[in-house]
Amino acid sequence: MTLQNIAMSTGFILILIGLYGAMTHKNILRMIVGFTIAGTGTNLVLIAVGYLPGRAAPILNAAVPIETASATIVDPVPQALVLTAIVIGLGVTALMLAFAYKIHATKGTLDISKLTDLKW
Repeated sequence: MTLQNIAMSTGFILILIGLYGAMTHKNILRMIVGFTIAGTGTNLVLIAVGYLPGRAAPILNAAVPIETASATIVDPVPQALVLTAIVIGLGVTALMLAFAYKIHATKGTLDISKLTDLKW
C-alpha cells in the first residue's frame, strides 16, 4: 500500500467520522468538532489526489531546470487550494464558535433539542 493510498483512506475515514459526529450529537460544540474533522479529512484527500510519487516540490531553482520542470515537479494547484481551504475552514470554525457562544449566552444551553424558538 502506497503513501498516497494511506493518505486517501485516512482522509475518507476522517470525513466519515466527522460527518457521523456532526449528525449524531445534539451538542453544538461536538457538532462543530465533527465538521472540523470532516474538513481536515477533505484537505487530506485533496493533498493525496495532488501527490505524484518521485517528483520534487514546485520550486524552480538550479536543481530543477525550467526545460524539464513539467516532468519533475508536482502540480502546485492542489497545495494552494488546500492552503486556501485551511484558512476558510478556520474562519468558518471561528464563526460557528461565536454563534455557539452567543446561543449559550442568550439561551443558557448548547443542546439543539432545547432550542425550539424557530421550529415549526
